[in-house]
Amino acid sequence: MKKIPQISEAELEVMKIIWKHPSINTNEVIEKLSKTSKWSPKTIQTMLLRLIKKGALNHSKEGRVFVYTPNVAESDYLDIESLSFLNRFYNGTLNSMVLNFLENDKLSDNEINELYQILEERKNRK
Repeated sequence: MKKIPQISEAELEVMKIIWKHPSINTNEVIEKLSKTSKWSPKTIQTMLLRLIKKGALNHSKEGRVFVYTPNVAESDYLDIESLSFLNRFYNGTLNSMVLNFLENDKLSDNEINELYQILEERKNRK
């Protein structure tokens, strides 16, 4: 798997927009983020530049605007971050994490049933 750049929480919000709308221009990114954040257009442009420098985004100029496409697949990012989370907090053991959620009543009955269904389906697939 290729190396994934370090992406901050704020930059992740920008990436989520770009993953959802690949080939999006600067104005569209600003418009979409202004609905969910209080960031100024200048702040958003700075985050876009940082993501380009980190290699997380590609950009090209189309007419008078820049268009951004992800250079990192969302699924690759989620895989790496999920493993990192498991390693940091649960010594890489998914069972420990699930047990922690169960013991601390962090999962509703619906979530437990959904998890059970997912596991049953996965088990029956093999």
